[in-house]
Amino acid sequence: MDRIKILATLLEREQQRRDDAARECQALERQARTAQGQVQSLQDYRVEYQQRWSGQFQQSAPIEILRCYHGFVGRLDQAISAQQGVARQADARWQAGRERLRQCELKLATVKRLIERRQQALRLAADRREQKQSDEAAQRKAWANRQGLAAA
Repeated sequence: MDRIKILATLLEREQQRRDDAARECQALERQARTAQGQVQSLQDYRVEYQQRWSGQFQQSAPIEILRCYHGFVGRLDQAISAQQGVARQADARWQAGRERLRQCELKLATVKRLIERRQQALRLAADRREQKQSDEAAQRKAWANRQGLAAA
């Protein structure tokens, strides 16, 4: 019975680890989605900015404004590239978190199966003891009946 208590403690620990891994995975997913959302926002802003200024440039624009425009678009492209890197890293951390969660769930399932097997083995042993006691009681009763018949 002590082994079952030890396994129950192990089960609790593995459940806690799985729960912690699930919370971490959810947080990593939120971070990855936020980072990707920021990439999308920057890309949308770039498209909007280019559309806004393309109409302006169709008429006429001084060269200084063109330079400023191209400089800003270049910096915006750099920001998008940098944010895409952040988003890739966040996604990689999320994928690693999902793998840790999967490993924790696998360990938890293994401990549960082990407990079930141990409990089944204990039930089987108890059933065998009960059957043995029942058989012995039946043999004693039969022996006592034979002794009683022989004495009569």
